Order: sequence, then C-alpha cells, then structure tokens
Amino acid sequence: MECLKILIATILVLGIHCALGRAAAVDVDLERATTATDTTRDWWQVAQFYQIYPRSYKDSDGDGIGDLQGIISKLDYLKEIGVTATWLSPIYSSPMADFGYDISDFFDIQPEYGTLADFDELIAEAKKRNIKIILDFVPNHSSDENVWFQKSVKREKGYEDYYMWHDGYVNATTGAREPPSNWLQAFRGSAWEWNEERQQYYLHQFAVKQPDLNYRNPAVVAQMKRVLTYWLDRGVAGFRMDAVPWCFEVLPDADGRYPDEPLSGYTDDSDDSSYLKHIYTQDLRETVEMVFQWRTLMDDYQRIHGGDTRVIMVETYSGLDYVMQFYGNRTTNGAQMPFNFQFIIGGNGDKNNTQLNAAGFVKIINSWLSQMPAGQTANWVMGNHDQRRVGSRYGENRIDLMNMLQMFLPGVSITYQGEELGMTDLDISWEDSRDPAACNSNSNIYEQFTRDPARTPFQWSDEANAGFSTNSSTWLPINPNYVTVNVKAENSTSPSHLSLYKQLVELRKSKTLQLGATRYANVGDNVVAIRRYLSGEPTYVLVANVLDTSVSGIDVASAIYASGSYKIKLLNPQAKATVGDSVTLSNLTLEPYAALILESV
Repeated sequence: MECLKILIATILVLGIHCALGRAAAVDVDLERATTATDTTRDWWQVAQFYQIYPRSYKDSDGDGIGDLQGIISKLDYLKEIGVTATWLSPIYSSPMADFGYDISDFFDIQPEYGTLADFDELIAEAKKRNIKIILDFVPNHSSDENVWFQKSVKREKGYEDYYMWHDGYVNATTGAREPPSNWLQAFRGSAWEWNEERQQYYLHQFAVKQPDLNYRNPAVVAQMKRVLTYWLDRGVAGFRMDAVPWCFEVLPDADGRYPDEPLSGYTDDSDDSSYLKHIYTQDLRETVEMVFQWRTLMDDYQRIHGGDTRVIMVETYSGLDYVMQFYGNRTTNGAQMPFNFQFIIGGNGDKNNTQLNAAGFVKIINSWLSQMPAGQTANWVMGNHDQRRVGSRYGENRIDLMNMLQMFLPGVSITYQGEELGMTDLDISWEDSRDPAACNSNSNIYEQFTRDPARTPFQWSDEANAGFSTNSSTWLPINPNYVTVNVKAENSTSPSHLSLYKQLVELRKSKTLQLGATRYANVGDNVVAIRRYLSGEPTYVLVANVLDTSVSGIDVASAIYASGSYKIKLLNPQAKATVGDSVTLSNLTLEPYAALILESV
C-alpha cells in the first residue's frame, strides 16, 4: 500500500560482535535529516507535548476536583518545563459516567471544570507563554444524556439514524429478546442495550451511557465537523482524537443482520472485551478515511484563517500495519501523529516491563521507525491516563532512563503529567474506585481493569493534599509518596527527576536532536546505545544499562559506528560518574540502570 512506503531503503541493519554478544545496529536517516537544505521543522515536529488530566491537575476552588482555573494558575510551570503544547483530557459537559468521555454537550464546558469564559482565558494566557492548547475530541460516541440521543430515541426528524439502532431478535425457543450480535463493549458485557422507549437496541462499544454515533449518516459527519470548527474558532491548536478505531462497524448483510465476531482464545471470561476478535467493530478502512476528512478540515481552516499548523493526534492501539495508514499516503494527508504506543504495548505485552532487556528496547524503537512511512515524523508516548505509570511499568530505577530515552529519540515527545516527577501508581481500593472499567467488574478482578492508579492528583508540594486541593478530601486518594515526590521538593533538589527532565528539554533544542539522523543498537542484554548526528554539529550518544547488573568492557563504538572523543553531558543518579568526564566508547563500564548522554569533543 502507498501509505506504507516505509524507510527500509534508509535502514542499514548491521550484525556486530561485541563484548557481551551480538549488537543489532540500525541506522535511520529520518526525513532527509542530514541534507544541507533540510534545516527546518514545523512547530509540532520538534514539540514537547504534555498531557493534562484536568480532574487531577490543580483544584482552584476547593472542591477536590481539578479545573480550568487550576490549569491557568500553573501555566508558568508548564513554561518552566519547556512544554510546547498541552492536550487536555475532555472538559466538555458530561454526566461523568466515564469522566468526560461521555459528552452531553460538545459545545460547552463541564461546570465543575469551569465555563467557556474560563476556557477562553486559558487560551489567552497560554498564548502569552507561547503554549498551545490541544483538546481531546471524542468522535465515536456521546452521552445518552446528549440531546442528539434523546431526539434519536424519539425518532425526531433528522435524528432517526444518528446512532446505531437495531431491532434485535426474539429467541424462537424461549421467547426472550436477544441483541443483534455477540459484540462486546470495552467495559465488560454486551455492546447492545435495549431502549424501552424506542423499542430497539443501541450500540455502545464503551459504557451503557456512551451510545455509538453512526458515521454512515452524513448528518453525523457534518455535525462532528461543526464541533471541530467550533473549538478551532475558540483558538485550539488541534485535537487528540479518542478511540478512533471504533468509529465504523461493518455493514449488516442483506437481511439486516450483523455478523458475530469470532472467539479470540485469549480468555474464557465471556464478558471481557478480549474474549472476541474485533474484526467487525474496529480497524475498518472507513475510519482511516474519516481521519483524512478531518485533516482536510484542519488544512482548509489554516488556509482560510492563517496561523500555525493545526494538528491531529490519533489514539489507536491497533496493529502497526493499520496505525501507519493514519499518516496518509501520496495523495492524501492524514494525522500528523498517530500515537506510537509501542513502549506501552510493545514490550512484554502486559503492564510489567521491569525485566525488558536491551534487545527488547531496540525492538520497540525499530518497530516504529522501520515501518513509519517516508517523510513522516515519529512520536514517543511512554504513558497516559489509561495506563499504569512509567515508573510502575518499567521500574522506579528506570524513571530517568525512560525520560532520557523519550527525549533523545527523533521526533515528538509526549509526556503524561507527573512523569517528569517520577510519580508512580497508587493502588486504589475497590471502595475508592471510580473508573467504569473497574466498577463494571467486581471486587475480585477490578485491579485487572482499573485505570485509577495513574489518575491520582498531581503532586505539587509536601503540603496537605500535595498542594492539589484545599478540600479535606479529593476525588481520588493522593499517593502518600507526595511528601518527597513533588514539584517543590524536586525543584529545590539536584539531582532529581525534575531537574534532569528540564536539562533534557534544553538538550532537545539542539540542531542535532531536532534535525539529525539516528543509529541505535543493543549491546548484549544490558546496553541500549543511540547515536544522533548531523553534519557540522556535535554528535550525541545515549548509552543506558537497562538491567540490574553491572557491565564492563562494552564496545559501544563499534555497535553504533561512533568515533572520536566524548564527554558526559547528562547522566542519571545511578551512573557513578560526573558531568564533563571523558568516556571511552570502546571500553565502557555502566552500573545497574546507569544512563549517560555523551557529547562529542
């Protein structure tokens, strides 16, 4: 396919025998990065994006819930840590069945977060600091409290087919009513719900209160484009698009019947979404083409109104052959940033990557860079509000190492709030659980599904409630480690996770990291080595021991074709060395979890 014209022509795979085994070296000349004339990037291509989960960021009015004024009060902090653009998880009007992903009014703000005036103030204040605001766009579904759904229930003219409706079937033996197919929702159980008033089933691939919109209805397509335009008019710089692969389902057959999805063999739990292979409800080509339409809308808007490029970030955990299609092809532009979740799903395939070795890290990096269409820009997502925190998935000893890796790789970095501090998961009790993915299960199994541990309030200081709220309680409990893991403490201490993060932000501004080519390799099981280089500019090398054992006598120079002399530019606390020390790349010693960024001299 044209959209999968990948960079194989620019990738050189080398087998190099090193001190601890075979290093697989890969060289990627990304986006003609070393050509003399290619010296610029669009703003987003070298941006540092930062995800804010508004409910947990900063509470300004003492109700225990974060809000827009809270975000405004912390814009200087975002500027301090080098944020180019921040994307906000949903702030629209919502009954909060899925904490904002069930939208009752796409054109207004949830009152507990603020008002449209607050939002306009946020845009204005962020602009003063040269920070762009990205909104979370939820295209697949609305709330059942949305007026569109209420009109559809009543079959009002123009809204009859706004959602996915079906009569279902009556069991000939039992006489019981049955749903149209065996499709399952993401939050356990049938994806079909009977509506007594309309006397039909509606499809909801997420919670019962999140009915799926019907994208085969042109009126829905036009309505959602109006939503995008409305927020562009209010000054947003683009959208992160939620749960995109679910937007289209297969058409029913001539008899109006939807096909059942086959069993996956992954689990025997028939209520679990992973019980089925979602071949009819996810990853359809029509969904990709819908994103192309949204990109056209963005480009047309910029052409008419001017200003910087408006961007699309697509959430998809699909297979890479499908994800890469979102970039577009030779004739059609797609999303600038289909999210690269390989560091989330590409390790051991589970929530625990604490034992992932260097070859595993290189495999993850290569999986994206080797399949990305030519001329596109990579992005690196280590965590988000739906996943366990990086320090909990990869291990607390790797927190700095993971931030160094994310900031050193070519392209866009996307940080979830708190990862710059090394925040970790808090185990949430069944009684304190709020996430519908957990609450729709039971007290015995909820921990398999909960997303609450990564959503706990941001840790600003060692004051009560971590400086997040003046209320006696907060919507989720706060991690007790806030006493030491907080902005105030880490700003006044060096080394700290935050101090290193800020140094990495500054290093990312170098021409080498913004424009340079990339070579990467694993040296044995322990060491990941990455070289970034650009003619006429300093060369930088990242070396990281990703395991809990020391290594010595490592020949990194041969693995990544590095020559010349190097000194230490940055390092994590596990490295027993000093900034400015000279390093011999052909005979390197690294302590457990030590990571160094070296600069040519």
